Amino acid sequence: QVQLVESGGGLVQAGGSLRLSCAASGRTFSNYAMAWFRQAPGKEREFVTGIGRRGSGTYYADSVKGRFTISGDNAKNTVYLQMNSLKPEDTAVYYCAARGGSWPAPRVNEYDYWGQGTQVTVSS
Repeated sequence: QVQLVESGGGLVQAGGSLRLSCAASGRTFSNYAMAWFRQAPGKEREFVTGIGRRGSGTYYADSVKGRFTISGDNAKNTVYLQMNSLKPEDTAVYYCAARGGSWPAPRVNEYDYWGQGTQVTVSS
């Protein structure tokens, strides 16, 4: 079992930045691929970015390339999402997810563990 807890969400103006954190506990963090998804009201949950096991490659949705960066700290069992140049369309609940299988994996049903989510709101 892996428990995931997100933090760092909030309200920010367009063009601003936020850093989300996802703290993992349970199994060895480095054995899992980690990803961030988001879900806006009335929309399906969508893949944002992810990082493979032991940092073996990163993958980004086109909508966030060049603005968002995923990173991990194995010593702290934490994955981060640095979000810059935020836009109102980035407004959503952001979820952290973990997967023990192959990488890349951009689909919701490929993930075994999920956090509770953290709200990000970008005002125009």
